Amino acid sequence: MTVIVGLVHNGRVHLGGDSAGVAGLNLTVRRDPKIFRNGPYAMGFTTSFRMGQLLHHAFKAPRPKGDLDRFMTTVFVDKLRACLKDGGWARKDSEQEKAGTFLVGVHGRLFAVYDDYQIGEPADGYAAVGCGGEFALGALHATAGLDLKPRERLEMALAAAGHHSAGVSSPFTYVTARKVRT
Repeated sequence: MTVIVGLVHNGRVHLGGDSAGVAGLNLTVRRDPKIFRNGPYAMGFTTSFRMGQLLHHAFKAPRPKGDLDRFMTTVFVDKLRACLKDGGWARKDSEQEKAGTFLVGVHGRLFAVYDDYQIGEPADGYAAVGCGGEFALGALHATAGLDLKPRERLEMALAAAGHHSAGVSSPFTYVTARKVRT
């Protein structure tokens, strides 16, 4: 299920997401959003609505400070692990903790958090996750050199994923991370 897309434009992170809830061949269009703000972060999740609910409503997102790479891979991940564990979502597989996948935008940078808690930052300035992610990445790549607004690029990426993936459904929603206060 799902496609979550993100891109960095003029120092801000923009996210878009679909509304599909998929179980086997059953599709439910969900009202609860897969993308949202939590403190200074814009977030968009795949994997599980339960995980997304915890990210949105239970995760006490720590304020970024210092080296953002170090912060995301240590402080942010440690708080995330604790939240998911407390909320009953974190799992263990062969003694390794597993969670889910989501995008995070903060301070003008876009990160992907993967199910093993690794943090990745795309060099291209855009990312897409979920079953429609590859279709969305193609659209983001194809529109990279065009003079389009971020929302237009996100709309095209979501439309491509919705057209080609049975696990993606409109309506599509959008959120932009807050600007960094200097």
